[in-house]
Amino acid sequence: MFKSLFAFLLIPAGLITAQELKPISLPAPRMTGGKPLMEALKARKSTREFAPDKLSQQTLSNLLWAAWGVNREDGRRTAPSASDRQEIDVYVVMENGTFVYDAKGNALKPVASGDLRKATGPQPFVTEAPLTLVYVADLARYTGGDSANNAATSNTDAGFIAQNVYLFGASEGLAVVVRGSVTKPETSTALKLRPNQLVILAQTVGYFKKP
Repeated sequence: MFKSLFAFLLIPAGLITAQELKPISLPAPRMTGGKPLMEALKARKSTREFAPDKLSQQTLSNLLWAAWGVNREDGRRTAPSASDRQEIDVYVVMENGTFVYDAKGNALKPVASGDLRKATGPQPFVTEAPLTLVYVADLARYTGGDSANNAATSNTDAGFIAQNVYLFGASEGLAVVVRGSVTKPETSTALKLRPNQLVILAQTVGYFKKP
């Protein structure tokens, strides 16, 4: 008994937290329907008031596929990335835990249990909305090049993904806001990021708050 307890105490706390969660297999995304593009562009806007209602797994799957899913047999995505590096990872932060989106497997991989939404930004609505996406650049996927240019490229690539989320939200009647005011050190620690992983943006998604 004491031996097993001692072994338990030697396990890093972050690993214990991640193991409490199980991977989530998402339903196949629905790639048809929605508003025509011009109507979605007309409806696109930022919102900072959210209802607490959770998104269904189907809506979450559709949203993540629209954001950064695989849309071709060669593994390329719904948003462009320079030289197809696919250096952006989408972290999915919800009340019941934090995951990273596995686009190829259409699944969520566990990162940490518990509610980490507050760690992604100081705005009050961050803990009211059901979902925050955090866009993280893995600079290890760059082979050479100037670090400042690589970071700028990742900023652009994350922007493409964020716009996809905006358009999906406008098409499906979801409230969305992209946030540059991310508490990056706190967010990086909460997500257990490596030094060469860079938090770019956060984007909060949910339903419109009823008057």
